[in-house]
Amino acid sequence: MNLCPLGEAGVQPRELTGIAVTNAPGLVGSLVVGVAFAKAYAGALGLPLVGVNHIEAHLHSASLEHGDSPWPAVALVVSGGHTELVEVRGLGKYRWLGATLDDAAGEAYDKVAKRLGLGFPGGPILDRLAAEGRADAFDFPRPMLDRPGLDLSFSGLKTAVANVLRPHGEPPYADALVRDMAASFQAAVVATLVAKCERALEATGARALNLGGGVACNRALRSALATMCAGREPACVLRIPSPRLCADNAAMIAWVGARRLARGERAGSDLDAAASLEASGLLAGQGAAP
Repeated sequence: MNLCPLGEAGVQPRELTGIAVTNAPGLVGSLVVGVAFAKAYAGALGLPLVGVNHIEAHLHSASLEHGDSPWPAVALVVSGGHTELVEVRGLGKYRWLGATLDDAAGEAYDKVAKRLGLGFPGGPILDRLAAEGRADAFDFPRPMLDRPGLDLSFSGLKTAVANVLRPHGEPPYADALVRDMAASFQAAVVATLVAKCERALEATGARALNLGGGVACNRALRSALATMCAGREPACVLRIPSPRLCADNAAMIAWVGARRLARGERAGSDLDAAASLEASGLLAGQGAAP
């Protein structure tokens, strides 16, 4: 038997020492299929099995290339389904600091791109067009920066874009309008994320800022966070995975799985899928945000 991913890695089934599988959160149908296969495959090979929360894997995805993080660290997981700020003090040692109250940042990118008549996913398209537009063309809000705390919100920003576009009718729009809209929207998202990350660093005294999730590929976000981290005293280490490791990937699941297996953790036959972050158990016992 030769599974494609194993073949690509040059690994034979007999060389495996354990099986790690994503069991939360996500589309429950996909998770159920994956968990069922992993149980069967681990049983057939006589190998230990461990379930991995894919948000937890994003918290550590930068370690795949940059080695273990200094602790404490702040992690920003920013994707189409999640925008989470977490204090991390090691594997399994997490404190949720803030999260989006409505749309995730990546979801807002997708919806704005759709409103502009662009393709999917919206993040890469808007990032490219933003580089050609004027970031000050439209004065979009920086959501929730006028109140304390580390929660985020992007639904209102999406609505602000729709309000500006309403007099222009439906797409297609003039190229200049699309570029300026992309630049102004992205400037608002990036400024909001950077400000919240800086607040989180100040609140926790973290020595590192770790990024994960598909929106971590965004060039403007990477650049703005690098400037912010370098300007801190003392400087904060910014750790960002390569683009191929930002979005959901098997390597980050294997990284967490290997370390959990090394600690003696094992999943039983009752391992189940959980669709939501709340149901996954990762938030259990978390302290209050600063």
